[in-house]
Amino acid sequence: MKIRVFALTAALAALVAAACDKKASRETASAPPPAAADAAPDVYKVRFSTTKGDMIVEVRRAWAPRGADRFHALVRSGFYDDTAFFRVIDGFMAQTGIHGDPAVAARWRGAAIPDDPPAGQSNRRGMVTFATAGPDTRTTQIFFNFRDNSMLDGQGFVPFGKVIEGEGVLDSLYRGYGEGLPLGSGPEQGRLQAEGSAYLKAEFPKLDYTKTARLVP
Repeated sequence: MKIRVFALTAALAALVAAACDKKASRETASAPPPAAADAAPDVYKVRFSTTKGDMIVEVRRAWAPRGADRFHALVRSGFYDDTAFFRVIDGFMAQTGIHGDPAVAARWRGAAIPDDPPAGQSNRRGMVTFATAGPDTRTTQIFFNFRDNSMLDGQGFVPFGKVIEGEGVLDSLYRGYGEGLPLGSGPEQGRLQAEGSAYLKAEFPKLDYTKTARLVP
């Protein structure tokens, strides 16, 4: 009997701890965006644990200092936990980085960082870059390039990192939904911003997700 009670107590403690970790992660991610992120290490690694396996991104600050600093701050806050690869275009790239909680997404939406000047890196397969809608508009959304997308190099898409392990995860991400409106019938970014993960899980249940994104010691 004592063994059973101990096991039950331990299981309950584990559940409570997990719930507290998730709550802390949500609270950190929902904190106001920093006015200016602390400088990231010159080189650091991030493990993306996804629904299709793990991949490790190596970030080099020399390639894109502002992008590397913002990405480091986002990962430390737990921002990418439980975020969908909501735009996955076969032969092009996978896009993620809209938080599943609309309140959190709203806090970061206007927190744009200045552009980084090109540093000689190209949007080759496996390279990671912030999405941009024009000069000085980068916030939280990132691209994982599926192939040589060098046509993006002159449009403000400056790579800050690359996938160095688990590159095969890119090939297995679900890409059947394609583009959102007005080009296709995939997820709409406006609705994702407004309705969060509930919208995606109800209407696009096959999407893949980042379960956690953590700095590698």
